[in-house]
Amino acid sequence: MKKFDIIVVGGGHAGIEAASAGARMGCTVGLVTMDPYAMGRMSCNPAIGGTAKGHLVREIDALGGIMGQIADRTGIQFRMLNRSKGPAVWSPRCQSDRKLYSEEAFRVISSTDNVEIVEGSAIEVLTEDGKIVAVKLADGSEIKCKALILSSGTFLNGLMHTGLSSTSGGRFGEEPATGITESLAKLGFEYGRLKTGTPPRLQKDSVDWDILEVQPGDENPQPFSHQTDVNQFPFLPQVSCHITYTDHSVHKILEKGFHQSPMFMGLIKGVGPRYCPSIEDKIVRFADKEKHQLFLEPEGLDSDLIYVNGFSSSLPAEIQYEALRKIKGLEDVEMVRPGYAVEYDFFPPHQVDLTLETKGVKGLYFAGQINGTSGYEEAAAQGLVAGINAALKIQGKPEFVLKRSEAYIGVLIDDLVNKSTDEPYRMFTSRAEHRLLLRQDNADRRLMKYGFQFGLIESELMGTVNVRGELINQGIRFCSNTKLHAREINMFLKSIGSSQIDSTETISKLCKRPELNLKQIISLNGYADNKFVQSLLSDAAALEQVEIELKYEGYIQRQHETVNRFEKYEETKIPSTLNYLNLKQLSAEGKEKLNKVKPRSIGQASRIAGVTPSDISVLLVYLKN
Repeated sequence: MKKFDIIVVGGGHAGIEAASAGARMGCTVGLVTMDPYAMGRMSCNPAIGGTAKGHLVREIDALGGIMGQIADRTGIQFRMLNRSKGPAVWSPRCQSDRKLYSEEAFRVISSTDNVEIVEGSAIEVLTEDGKIVAVKLADGSEIKCKALILSSGTFLNGLMHTGLSSTSGGRFGEEPATGITESLAKLGFEYGRLKTGTPPRLQKDSVDWDILEVQPGDENPQPFSHQTDVNQFPFLPQVSCHITYTDHSVHKILEKGFHQSPMFMGLIKGVGPRYCPSIEDKIVRFADKEKHQLFLEPEGLDSDLIYVNGFSSSLPAEIQYEALRKIKGLEDVEMVRPGYAVEYDFFPPHQVDLTLETKGVKGLYFAGQINGTSGYEEAAAQGLVAGINAALKIQGKPEFVLKRSEAYIGVLIDDLVNKSTDEPYRMFTSRAEHRLLLRQDNADRRLMKYGFQFGLIESELMGTVNVRGELINQGIRFCSNTKLHAREINMFLKSIGSSQIDSTETISKLCKRPELNLKQIISLNGYADNKFVQSLLSDAAALEQVEIELKYEGYIQRQHETVNRFEKYEETKIPSTLNYLNLKQLSAEGKEKLNKVKPRSIGQASRIAGVTPSDISVLLVYLKN
């Protein structure tokens, strides 16, 4: 019988992060997957990052995960989104070569020491005395383990819908995973159904590209990974995406198929993603909108397939095809494959702890869509955290939990555990109350110390980050202490239409003016000859962070004060043995929710939906006494 320290079930974005982290931390890992060559496969959109999701990728990379590196090596268009807004919401995104991404994921995992890829399908979780001991495969074999990470994506009893016809499967051309849900239900776990969808794929040469709006990548693209050599980046030829729109005539055609919609006819029981609705759902929910934007995205450099971002659908294939041909640029298009919806089982995430270990079975971890999330990036973040915690537990080391004030990953897991979810959870910048502190540009300074501590980050890279951090701190001090005289700056201020100063002003205060940038100011009047200034100007990333810290100094300071104010609640621990049902002063809903989630601290308890401020007061008095 095979035996591993950690078994990871599923080779998707969560599974490969979990396997990589656990193995590099010194554990033996068995990665169970139905198809090794489908590892890291992009089931839906061939892209990584985007609004808030790009923050997650940068954080995964800072902790020592592999998603950012794979994305950098296989990206065919890189863009920084939301540049017209504040730096808190700047988000990196890349269009990926779908085939190359999966191949690179397989290469990375198959070449990682301590990882063995096991081809097969897990059907049963085996426990003894409330602890995980093994997993059973469809061929009848059993694999022993000390920890089991389930990251099964959309495959748990997966059912795909196009029109009124449905087919078992977790993804186009692939079988569902059966048995795990039933096995977990016997152990007392609650489960439900969710739905996601994917748009049709088009034949590239059948699109009239000349009449479409072009969406190019950035002129000077930035990589996701802190380990990517910027001198070699980007590694692949870069391409453009294109934009088109639906209109009233398209909507009318789609409406013809509503009576054959599995969603509208009640065939789909699972709840779909609110923030990424199907095209038919958009037409109903946003009936006042005359058009919807669509992005035509290439699936790869050598692929003939085009992904229609914004046109996810489970309507009959013939309706999808007819509607597509009414869209500008697609009048003669050939549809290679229709869109479809997929239903799958998930386990409401109040059943996991902040480490992603389940509360019901020790050594069992859930990561990814099994926890009710949507998106590759959310899955990868959970896989990484589960892999790290499984390894730490086996090695007898303290657990790893990120706070909401430390990372978007902390926000993600805290939301899942405390609020649970009955619809696919997607990360947004608006979910992070401290988002100005959690920018994508400072992920290395926030989190790389943890990756280094776990052995997932090399000392040389950690040293580089520490040096840059000191350069940033020196830059802030220099700008706060260095004053410019009116005679040095007024002529320049006048030339750009900015108000002049009377006597002297610090660089820090001048930098707060929206029309000025730091590079302009410190390049004036001989400062560029200063050795320190030269070193700052030569490090674009450090210079950008100094400027952000100066321009938003007041807001950043207030967020730090808020974090410090609430820290005492995070430090007030609650015994795991506390029986909330015995506290008569608690509200009925408060008792129920607290007993379900079993929060670790007053801070966590205060974020549980349904727990009132008076409930928190009761808990504080009880703990004090």
